[in-house]
Amino acid sequence: MLNKVNFGVIVTTRSFFSADLARQEREKVVGKLLAEGYGVEIPPREDTYAGAVSALSDADVYARYFRARMDNIDGLIVVLANFGDEVAVAETISRSRLDVPILIVACADETDKMDMSHRRDAFCGKISLCNNLYQRNIRYTLTQNHTLKTDGEEFSAEVAKFAAVCRVVAGLRNLRVGAVGARPNDFHTVRYSEKLLQASGINTVVTDLSVVIADAKKIGDAGLIANKVDEIKNYGKVSPVISAEKLENMAKLCIALEDWVVKNQCRASAVQCWDSIQYNYGCATCTAMSMMGEAGLPSACEMDVTGAVTMYALYMAAGAPPGYLDWDNNFDDEREMCVNLHCSNFPKSFFGHDDIEIENLDVLSTTIGAEKCFGACKGKVAPGKMTYAKITTDDKNGKIKAYIGEGEFVAHDIETKGGVALCRVKNLQSLLSYICANGFEHHVSMCRGQTADILEEALENYMGWEVYRHS
Repeated sequence: MLNKVNFGVIVTTRSFFSADLARQEREKVVGKLLAEGYGVEIPPREDTYAGAVSALSDADVYARYFRARMDNIDGLIVVLANFGDEVAVAETISRSRLDVPILIVACADETDKMDMSHRRDAFCGKISLCNNLYQRNIRYTLTQNHTLKTDGEEFSAEVAKFAAVCRVVAGLRNLRVGAVGARPNDFHTVRYSEKLLQASGINTVVTDLSVVIADAKKIGDAGLIANKVDEIKNYGKVSPVISAEKLENMAKLCIALEDWVVKNQCRASAVQCWDSIQYNYGCATCTAMSMMGEAGLPSACEMDVTGAVTMYALYMAAGAPPGYLDWDNNFDDEREMCVNLHCSNFPKSFFGHDDIEIENLDVLSTTIGAEKCFGACKGKVAPGKMTYAKITTDDKNGKIKAYIGEGEFVAHDIETKGGVALCRVKNLQSLLSYICANGFEHHVSMCRGQTADILEEALENYMGWEVYRHS
């Protein structure tokens, strides 16, 4: 469940323009935001001229108000009812000490209302405000069109997109990622820098896999176990070859893993999903990871911590559980299509339908035995639009970087094991060349819907990371 986004709102007016425009825009914008489910923080109307910012004295009022509510503001929306007072607005933001995304909204003029009682000049004022913010190194977000009307669907769409940017930024700047276990020895691909992540506000919480295994084995509440068994059976079709004992062991692992994640205030996790858990506990972690992901706690395979960060960013952007996949196979001679899969731990809704099976891992079963490998969530990913992304720490160059883009899942009849997605990506060969040339992992996170604009704005503009937007 995503948290409600709360906005601080700044309405600005220029003294020689009509103050009525500011009063009207304040009422329209605040009313619309509240009606659409957002929280709003703005000083009482009577505290400033026209309830807006038009002088440095107003900047002090707004700044004090915002500072007192700093923990409740995820982003700022600046509304230029007319040209506005660009210096006073810049001072408001500086004095508030808020470090949140800022959306600049310039109200549109109407050509049949260009008399001095109705003319706005916000078209021009927006450029001046952005110039002032740029000089002060204050980052901000622009609307697609330079001006717009605040009572229409265009404004609603811009705010919805901006709210998602705010969720991504706030989420990443305060993210705790669980690292459960050690990476598989041969997977040098998933090595990462905790220090680079921490410099961006992302902290890694580490535990040994033995701790979770021990916690699972200690669970003895028969009612708790039975309820989780029923939850698993309702989550997917459990293969009839799976014994009641295996189901109970999986239920206890689900309880223990989620309990550790929640107790340690982690919003995402990466798990040592093979092969210690199979040898030392007797089942796979995939079902537990899938169910956590469906509940809004995404979990990445093979101890890929930066993969977990990517999954969380996608979840904040899309509001839908992401999957974690390999760039895995070519698709015949199609150069803009490929097969992406994992064993898998895909969340149920990521598949796009209810027809998933919970059974044994296929690849590991061939080497360590099917009796130790129950828990894989299998099925075909249903068609639809998607966004893909991967964040990584480039330790050699001391930076965090990412690639993002959009494509689609395609219907298919590919007969192979695990969670299977057929993906179409424009200029795929160019993307794959970029991935290989720039040292990215073989993993990728994907989510339903198209949110690349949101991720690009959040990761590049506000997190300050190096972002490649594929097209």
